[in-house]
Amino acid sequence: MKNLRILLISLMIIVLNYPKIHAQNINGATIDTGRINNAMFRIVIPTNWNHNLVMYAHGYEMPATKQDPKRFQNPAVDNSVKPFLDRGFAVARSAYRKTGWALTEGVNDTEALRKYFSKKYGKPDTCFITGHSMGGGITLAIIENFPKYYNGAMPMCPLASRPYLQIKMTCDINLVFAALFPGVIPPVSEVIKGTAPALSMSAVSAAIKSDTLLASAVARGFELKLKDLAFVVMFNDLILRDIGRQAGGNPFDNTNTLYNGFPDDWELNQKVERLAATPGTEDFFNKYDRTGNTTRPTLLVHTIYDQLIPANMAVISYDNMVHENGKQSNLVTIYTKGQGHCSFLPTETGKAFDLLRKWVSEGKKPKPGILE
Repeated sequence: MKNLRILLISLMIIVLNYPKIHAQNINGATIDTGRINNAMFRIVIPTNWNHNLVMYAHGYEMPATKQDPKRFQNPAVDNSVKPFLDRGFAVARSAYRKTGWALTEGVNDTEALRKYFSKKYGKPDTCFITGHSMGGGITLAIIENFPKYYNGAMPMCPLASRPYLQIKMTCDINLVFAALFPGVIPPVSEVIKGTAPALSMSAVSAAIKSDTLLASAVARGFELKLKDLAFVVMFNDLILRDIGRQAGGNPFDNTNTLYNGFPDDWELNQKVERLAATPGTEDFFNKYDRTGNTTRPTLLVHTIYDQLIPANMAVISYDNMVHENGKQSNLVTIYTKGQGHCSFLPTETGKAFDLLRKWVSEGKKPKPGILE
């Protein structure tokens, strides 16, 4: 289980943690670190600072991960923000006040850090918000709720659909897997309660190998490649345990869900475990829920394949919400050849950011499609 957690964490965006009180100068850059509302933060101002700012929101961090204040004092290890620093932008990022599911905390702690930056260093000439994965969801929540402080947003491989729908998808994947491969994983209801035993990666992998045709059908039904199915089931299990603990029960309801697109939908819908939401958990995902009401240039960047946040959730869902609000002039989606969650090259991040900056400065909307 320990090795699995290390693997899962390595596949997510690495979260940088910072010392409680720290200020230093590395290679001429100003490094400002500390805590706001018990959330560690770090600000890096490069020697060639152009008086502009990028606020960066990190992705999901495993609840069991211990934040190490000394781990990333040197910004040189932080490749996720290097493209912005290379362009002369200051970068500010919060570690959030808690690990695990932290969309609300991520929004509030990032905004608190932006206020701190402006008070200490002055209002930047321009300010952009960006982030990966859950941080992409935080990016969208911020640009929807606090647009007056930002010139543009660049959500990357984002949790762009309504949070309930995104996390319910993780629940549905495991519910379908449990129904079609009985006895391999514990009942999802027990997982959410926190009473289920730890999942066995070897057991899940063995089940998939025992019937690759059926497993392939499950994978296709959720926009997955067969090789990623075992990892996704394991990752979902950890997510559901985290959500159940934080919500104080089960916030999901699949009593009205009709599962289709599998070898025998009739049989599947008779077998699948049905869950009703625990009373009192209905509002768990509502804070900073997605609206699609974006009033600033928003460049959504995605890979052609993402095993954790597929295009249906990251792109199509949000695009539909934006159109419903009549704000399609403020959204452009571009994609790369990347094969995996947030599998962007630093050069791709830089190119995408340059497109957003040009959009903001010149007012000319970039062409959607392939990032060239």
